[in-house]
Amino acid sequence: MRWLPRVLGAALAGLLLALLLGSVGGAAHAVDLSLNPEGPGGPSGPSGPSGGSSVTIELDGLTETPSNSVVIIIALTLLSLLPAILLTCTSFTKILVVLGLTRNALGLQQTPNNQVLAGLALFLSLFIMGPVLSQINDVGLQPYLDGDKTSTAAFTDGMEPLREFMLDQSGDEELILLTNVAGRDLPEDRDDVGMTTLVPAFVLSELKQAFIIGFIIFIPFLVIDIVVSGALMALGMMMMPPVMVSLPFKLLLFVLVDGWGLVVTSLVSSYGGPG
Repeated sequence: MRWLPRVLGAALAGLLLALLLGSVGGAAHAVDLSLNPEGPGGPSGPSGPSGGSSVTIELDGLTETPSNSVVIIIALTLLSLLPAILLTCTSFTKILVVLGLTRNALGLQQTPNNQVLAGLALFLSLFIMGPVLSQINDVGLQPYLDGDKTSTAAFTDGMEPLREFMLDQSGDEELILLTNVAGRDLPEDRDDVGMTTLVPAFVLSELKQAFIIGFIIFIPFLVIDIVVSGALMALGMMMMPPVMVSLPFKLLLFVLVDGWGLVVTSLVSSYGGPG
């Protein structure tokens, strides 16, 4: 065990030497940091092709025309409002009512069915409203899509052809009636009537004209029913329904005079069309 004190002495000497070297290195490092402080360098951006010029992005024409999302929103809105616009601002209601009254005058219940009458009324409405739709497209829709008009100006100009059509088909009595019901002062000119008054007045005028046309259509078929009923009563055939006997004669008369052609011609002519 004689060597144990020597080993302990050597270990203590090495420990003191290590502590001494560590303290000297830390002091030197502190001196270096205090003399020459240097932080981390930040990232440097790429330089331009000619002496670091800035990058420019051209946006010409981006804000002149409406974006696709705006056009889609407008289209979806119009599609959701299309049934109401079709029933209240076009000739669809009048045509459908006249066709329904014609079917009832013939004594037919479901022939032709409602789908056929609605389809015929729809395409006749497109035929009658064709010039108005073309004007709306020319003065409102296309300038807006091309960026020549704002949305407000396009809406105002696009509504003008439809407004003129509705004013031409609305009667003065209906306009006065709706204005009085609303408790408003009568406008000095028909052009000053608001849309909230014009739309219901137009619908009432259309229904009034449709019933007048339906009454005229009913007269010849009513005469046939009266003649057939009188003949059956004279023959003592009171148990036979007069409708069963008069229906073939009404159909024959309707076909001989080209009834559908006359009805369609009368409807188109009532809007100032040819014929």
